[in-house]
Amino acid sequence: MASIFTRIIQGEIPCFKIAESDDFLAFLDINPVAKGHTLVVPKKEIDYLFDVDDDTLASLMVFAKRVAKALDKSIECQRVGVMVIGTEVPHAHVHLIPFQRESQVSVTAPKLSFSKDEMAEVAAKINAAFV
Repeated sequence: MASIFTRIIQGEIPCFKIAESDDFLAFLDINPVAKGHTLVVPKKEIDYLFDVDDDTLASLMVFAKRVAKALDKSIECQRVGVMVIGTEVPHAHVHLIPFQRESQVSVTAPKLSFSKDEMAEVAAKINAAFV
């Protein structure tokens, strides 16, 4: 059975897309711990990040770096944190979290809620900064 991320990649489930390449997709997390919290996933479904082949992993991180730079330009933050947990969805992914306080970069941080309009506005702003 396809993961929820594969279903998003295939367009079966909508997302607030930030950036896309032939191999990767970046979209806003629907349960963010900070404004602009973004997930970066390979389009190829592999459960565990460290089972991804070396070339794909390196390319994923370079793509994530470009997304992080767009986040940094678009969202007021001290830094953009990187987090890999890998247990919530059986599809390799990286969390990019713009933060003001380090405590925001945590799986136990309180989840925030934004309207669909707010999410769309944030996604468009970040996408416009993506190069």
